Amino acid sequence: MSESGRVGLWQRTPDAEEQDWLGRVAALAPVLRAGRDQAEHDRATPAEVFAELRDAGIPRMWVSTEFGGEQVSLRTGSAVIRALARLDASIAWQMGVQGAIGRLSDYLPEQTARELFKNHAGLVVGGVNPSGRAEAVQGGYRLSGEWGFASGSAHADWLVCAAPVTLDGKPVTGAAGPQLRMLFIPKADAEMLDTWYTVGLRGTGSNHYRVRDVFVPEEYTVDRADMLAAPADRLSRAYPIGYYDFGPFTSASTALGIAQDALDTFTELALTKTPTLGLSKLASGHTTQEKLARAEMLAHTAELLLRDAADQAVAHGEDGGDRLSALVRVVAATVAEHASTAVDIAYTLAGSSSLYATSRLERCFRDVHSAVKHITLSPSHFEMVGQYLLGGGLHLRR
Repeated sequence: MSESGRVGLWQRTPDAEEQDWLGRVAALAPVLRAGRDQAEHDRATPAEVFAELRDAGIPRMWVSTEFGGEQVSLRTGSAVIRALARLDASIAWQMGVQGAIGRLSDYLPEQTARELFKNHAGLVVGGVNPSGRAEAVQGGYRLSGEWGFASGSAHADWLVCAAPVTLDGKPVTGAAGPQLRMLFIPKADAEMLDTWYTVGLRGTGSNHYRVRDVFVPEEYTVDRADMLAAPADRLSRAYPIGYYDFGPFTSASTALGIAQDALDTFTELALTKTPTLGLSKLASGHTTQEKLARAEMLAHTAELLLRDAADQAVAHGEDGGDRLSALVRVVAATVAEHASTAVDIAYTLAGSSSLYATSRLERCFRDVHSAVKHITLSPSHFEMVGQYLLGGGLHLRR
């Protein structure tokens, strides 16, 4: 059996840590399944489901133990996200986002990181794409603007806002261009906007939010330029891996978990469904057999790539430089491409069965095509990494 539960072509025994955490997800499975339709309708995870996730330690699994987290390995966290996505992609996405933003705890002053992540039980989420402005004033910044994609905001205590820095209303620039900062504010200081009406990942509640002239002390901010490298060494540091070399694993793991769910679902359907006017089960068709094998290989290849990239990030988080960043980006884009193609194959082979909202394949189709819209999974990474391989430097986008 594969780690997703279906009969696969390869076998792997998870280490003790991974077995422990996958066991936690398995114990949560009944409550996650019971709450996913309500989450889809309400566009937010039910409070009782979040409480179970919190009690299992999942929101803080990628936060330093010094700050109340579990500090699990990159491989283990990726496996947990995939397992969650096979149950409810919206849950996986929110836990992945918290995992990514939780990495900022290693960049914040220790006292601030402890307050945000250990002294509060809610999520720390928000918008990491620069917007609004942070006007530099004595002791900190006056923050104003509007941000989107605050996944998990229904259960958040704090929000992060990425903003360009201004002084006397004019942009502050340095050698690398405009100065950008990540600023953390209590959720109570923001106005949440009801904007999350989407094709998929509806249960994430990834609403926009607005901030009007809120003072943010310097110690509640991080210079975005620092996030391009591994966080400074200190006893409380969880991972010697740069923020942008860590974050893509969360979104890519969700996309892959959705694909594994689709293959599970389709395999079960193919063994029981006889197509209209057909004489045999869907599973006996040559086209079905060929396409399923291809989809299986896409998912398996994606998993191998993700594991290898995780190992590279762990081994070279401090010295990998652009080479590591290029690898992580192109792997994330490849995983996204493989995952969405595998889901498309399963969705198409299922015929009319996948049309209905009651079908897991219908949900997988909507969720995976929403997930791969994230910038960390963008196909633009192929172009940017190709430019890097040809000596043109590594850029986020042209």
